[in-house]
Amino acid sequence: MKLTKIKQFMASKLGFLSLLVFLFWVKTLFGYFTDFNLAASDPLQMAILIFNPLATTLLVLGILLYIKQPIISYWTGLVIYTANTALLYFSVIYYRQFTDYMTINTILGYSKVSAGLSKSSLALMNWHDALYWLDIIILAVLILLKVIKIDHRQFPKRWAFSITSLAVLLFGVNLGLSEISRPQILSRTFDRNYIVKYLGIDTFTVYDAVKTTQNNQVRAQAESYDLDSVLDFTKQHYAVPNADYFGAAKGKNVIVIHLESFQQFLIDFKFEGQEVTPFLNSLYHNQNTLAFSNFFNQVGQGKTSDAENMLETGVYGLPQGSVFTTLGSDNTFQAAPSILKQNGDYTSAVFHGNVGTFWNRNNVYKNFGYNYFFDSSYFNTSPDNVLQYGLKDKLLFGQSIKYLEQLQQPFYSKFITVTNHFPFPLLKTDGDFPRATTENSAVNNYFATAHYLDQSLAEFFNYLKSSGLYDKSMIVLYGDHYGLSNSDNKALSGVLGRDYDTWTDNDNAQLQRVPYMIHMPGLKGGIQTQYGGEIDALPTMLHLLGINSQNYVQFGTDLLSKQHDQVVAFRNHNFVTPEYTVLDGTIYQNQDGTEVTQPTAKLQKQVAKWQKQVNHELSLSDSVNEKNLLRFYTPTGFKPVDPADYNYQTGYQQLVDIENKLGTKSTSVLSQNKGKSTVPLFKTDAPELTDDQSSLTEIPKSKALKDSASTSSSSSSESGQSTSE
Repeated sequence: MKLTKIKQFMASKLGFLSLLVFLFWVKTLFGYFTDFNLAASDPLQMAILIFNPLATTLLVLGILLYIKQPIISYWTGLVIYTANTALLYFSVIYYRQFTDYMTINTILGYSKVSAGLSKSSLALMNWHDALYWLDIIILAVLILLKVIKIDHRQFPKRWAFSITSLAVLLFGVNLGLSEISRPQILSRTFDRNYIVKYLGIDTFTVYDAVKTTQNNQVRAQAESYDLDSVLDFTKQHYAVPNADYFGAAKGKNVIVIHLESFQQFLIDFKFEGQEVTPFLNSLYHNQNTLAFSNFFNQVGQGKTSDAENMLETGVYGLPQGSVFTTLGSDNTFQAAPSILKQNGDYTSAVFHGNVGTFWNRNNVYKNFGYNYFFDSSYFNTSPDNVLQYGLKDKLLFGQSIKYLEQLQQPFYSKFITVTNHFPFPLLKTDGDFPRATTENSAVNNYFATAHYLDQSLAEFFNYLKSSGLYDKSMIVLYGDHYGLSNSDNKALSGVLGRDYDTWTDNDNAQLQRVPYMIHMPGLKGGIQTQYGGEIDALPTMLHLLGINSQNYVQFGTDLLSKQHDQVVAFRNHNFVTPEYTVLDGTIYQNQDGTEVTQPTAKLQKQVAKWQKQVNHELSLSDSVNEKNLLRFYTPTGFKPVDPADYNYQTGYQQLVDIENKLGTKSTSVLSQNKGKSTVPLFKTDAPELTDDQSSLTEIPKSKALKDSASTSSSSSSESGQSTSE
């Protein structure tokens, strides 16, 4: 009896729809786990991953229920099913080549994508790809042979609407669960992997289409004269270099170290009688270090990506979302890697132990002009080596050396650490620094992960000294944003010896300080007390390298200049000055942290003037980003970046090819060391390397040298580097 009912149901239009939904659900999950390698870190994430294809699949395929003609409705359903399969499969092929998902701009620019894939399309295919298409052929044959019988009954519209409503309800549940697991998943969009993992390929495509349309509308309305007010501001706001420091690091390598979630209060801080960061403390007080004690993070929702954007472009992040993920794939930038390449023939590289798609870095860095991006695919990321956000810091530094030593000098390199990232997990085997015992686990673990980061820096500096790079380099260290949020500060206040009952919004604001240190042998250092923020980092660094920032669109000013503007804008339009902090109109005195309850008319006028400046500056920066205004402006002597010049999939191949072609003209550390690797000079107490240090020298198979001569010749040209460096 039950079997008869099942047969009757499958012979109905609703049964055919159910079959299509089930089959597409299965093949989508097959793609998730086989080709996209989407992993879940907890049961809720796994449940969402398994559940997410159902809602959109039911919604899209449910269209067949609204078509009156029976035979047309069935074939329409199969056509929609085929189109959705094509989207899934082409995303698989694209992902295999670029480790990323196809966007609307990618689809619209199909000719560029096909050109990039045509040479390797066969190599990108696997035998199991037939499983994506086989069911479509079988379904078509079964319909033609009338094994799948056409239901000629009219399907009630109210039932069709009910199915659509069910699909919408299921999507709402999907989105709600996703927000629980990953808050602000659509507003922050820090990784396309997360959109697909939580909401599916279809939702990602629609979401990307909406964002692309919005961005294109704003850009289409932009005119070159929109840049006039921006240029007026940046020219008037420009601060002339300090003659004592301009060019002090000219020709030096630049090594930027991104201190994840590291706050300034950790410097010189002791927990249970132990220094949390003894190495950074020594560096902070070193006579060759410019250490800024009143340097603030200025990030918004883009967090880490906002910090990178300001550090390397001198332009603020967005009021909502991230420049990297929302606009970074297509915007025009005047970023540090391209500026240094064109003003000193610098090679540039980023080292980061997470996937390249995180914060859309694999696309943004090309628009910045980075020659190389060594993401997690270049490292040994076995389970023991990684935490939630990537490779542990000691392993990142150690495993990067085999690539670093082959960069042509001078180079501009950036290391993005991750161990000191919320929720600050760290195994007991990675250190025995004491944990706090508050009711807040993030606060309890924060000092231990910061200590681990400090140890990793000490090991890396020792390597730099042993290899000779230390004397040839300017090393820049900066904290990207707060590690402990305002909600954590209740627990933190006790550790800091403060009473939470007297804690104010101003106390939260003062904790937005992050380190900014510039260290170089022979540099006239000292602790700097002037106020500044991440927006000021680029002009400061450029001037030290002897490159005048005047012609570039940068909203910050040189921290070392006597004309430096000390009004520090926060992304929410609050601001801080050397004397006052202004939060939502409330004025606090920095000297004692007290609120100014009855400001004088003079102070009110000054605060209003500062507020107008902050609002104007942020508004102009938003215009630059949202309207892509830099496409209308090319500074004298600057060549706009062509992202097509860069290929991050063959980075190691490019390094070796250039090294070989330059021969005795090569300036890499490896060449200057007469071909002897400096990897053995790196010493670490990382337990993962105690018995087996093979990961320090081994290149992952996917990145190892290829024998093809064509690969060798093409990879060097794609790097965007001249072989006559």
